[in-house]
Amino acid sequence: MASVKKFEDLEIWQLSRRLCNDIYTISESTELKNNFKLRNQIDGSSGSIMDNIAEGFERNGNREFIQFLSIAKASCGETRSQLYRVFDRSLVSLEKFETLREQTEVLSRKISSFIKYLNLTDLKGTKYRL
Repeated sequence: MASVKKFEDLEIWQLSRRLCNDIYTISESTELKNNFKLRNQIDGSSGSIMDNIAEGFERNGNREFIQFLSIAKASCGETRSQLYRVFDRSLVSLEKFETLREQTEVLSRKISSFIKYLNLTDLKGTKYRL
């Protein structure tokens, strides 16, 4: 794994930021902008992915980081579910839905892989150094 000095270096944070921005774009450029509750929910859940990755990283310990990564992964699933609602209400095209759904699936797998890596590594973060 490459040296990671800040959460912005993490690929999963970068991908979650891109997803969050793509969600924001559809919330502003489609009729989703008129569905305030759903717009706010999907904006919140997509933002929660990147925010929990960042917060967990800043905790400086694997146990807490893994906990926050689990929350980020759950928010990714929540975002994917909300995308189905957006699509079912004909607020985005099938093509856009598929693109965003795929982004959430890839991100979810990458978060899972990172959690597995952290569970297996001997590096425990600055809080757990002996």
